[in-house]
Amino acid sequence: MIDLFYMNGLPVAVLGLGKSGMATARALMASGAEVLAWDDNEDSRAKAREAEIPLTDLTGVNWIEIPTLVLSPGIPHLHPKPHPVAAAAREAGTEIVCDVELLGRAMREARYLGVTGTNGKSTTTALIGHILTLGGAEVQIGGNLGTPALELDALYQGGTYVLELSSYQLERIYSITFDTAVLLNISPDHLDRHGGMAGYIAAKRQIFHRQTSPRAAIVGIDDADSRAICEELKAAGDQIVIPISSAGEPVEGGVYVIDGVLFDDSEGQGIAAIDLKEIASLPGRHNWQNAAAAYAACKAHGVSPAVITACLRSFPGLPHRQELVAEIDGVRYVNDSKATNADAAARALACYDDIYWILGGRAKEGGLSGLESFYPKVRHAFLIGEASEAFAAALAGKVSTHSCGGLDSAVAKASALAAAERRPAPVVLLSPACASFDQFPNFEARGDAFKAAVAALERNPQQREGGVA
Repeated sequence: MIDLFYMNGLPVAVLGLGKSGMATARALMASGAEVLAWDDNEDSRAKAREAEIPLTDLTGVNWIEIPTLVLSPGIPHLHPKPHPVAAAAREAGTEIVCDVELLGRAMREARYLGVTGTNGKSTTTALIGHILTLGGAEVQIGGNLGTPALELDALYQGGTYVLELSSYQLERIYSITFDTAVLLNISPDHLDRHGGMAGYIAAKRQIFHRQTSPRAAIVGIDDADSRAICEELKAAGDQIVIPISSAGEPVEGGVYVIDGVLFDDSEGQGIAAIDLKEIASLPGRHNWQNAAAAYAACKAHGVSPAVITACLRSFPGLPHRQELVAEIDGVRYVNDSKATNADAAARALACYDDIYWILGGRAKEGGLSGLESFYPKVRHAFLIGEASEAFAAALAGKVSTHSCGGLDSAVAKASALAAAERRPAPVVLLSPACASFDQFPNFEARGDAFKAAVAALERNPQQREGGVA
């Protein structure tokens, strides 16, 4: 837990008592702050009471007396409409921050390596942490991934915080200048929360704020918006800029992947460093981009290329990101529950043929737009959740579909059809292209439910007989 010594004796409001909010309240209490915590959800408040966290309805406080509001990432303070508490705090001049900002104020001697992007940031963050840890560095890994920022251990000079950062967090971080900052890619997501695409791009770009050489910006150039940011940073000349790409073309001064082989041209030599096709935990072009980003970031952070490539080979992968759950009678079952939008699902669909695709949930803006080129690879689509009717209409005449309602039914039907059709390389793929909140509390719970359903198939072979009625 981080000692927030500078908050001792001060009143601090905390709105949102999920994982990061609870960690924030506990750290503030341990540091001697006067905590005023609240959540609009009664179940969350009940958990806070059990943890002896003091609750105060923040709709009735005098904000002139409260200098800081720590706002959980999911709660808006600007768009599409600010939460009433956030609006009142802002009007009174109360600063609105996130837990990562508090970490930065407390641990000023540490180094910071930040990772953001619409897709791939969790895998890239974990991969960087894996490399730095095996390379002997003193590292703490968390933020938007895994451990909340204020539950990490204290690090001082020589230590590095490797942080996954959402756009929500980046717009509430003011004190941290990242020694190494990674922007993987940008595609439309969370646009309502940022007032449109321009606001979303601006939030992502914040990861490079105040960087000066020898600090490094690692920037993906495989989409137009990220490429534009890369060119802007190069033109400004403030920091070292290393472009990365998995598009299959050489990139001058960058780290890039051609046909699975990672090349390092960051020193102008275009050295072939490693064949990523040999690493089972990093399948597909999107993971090649993640590997290129991790390689560039770790090298910029002082790790030798030989150590980086050795550590890449031992990366175990992440749960819920193209996680191979089982292979049963020649059918592979892949859990890609983290694919909560179409762009993320595209990355999985590109990696397989003969796909029995389980998708659906709470649809995001754009629905399935952009996935059309992958439809010939899909043998059948099994629809779940709120989006079933809309997705059935979108896929009509392009992909055969079956509305299953729940995930257990979808797994059973997909398994049965895959067994009946006996294609050369069948894959039952959960890649929902949707948020999980209609049926599950989060994508992890959805992925765990998929794994449980697959385990049930292994125990009951008769469930794999037949097909779609």
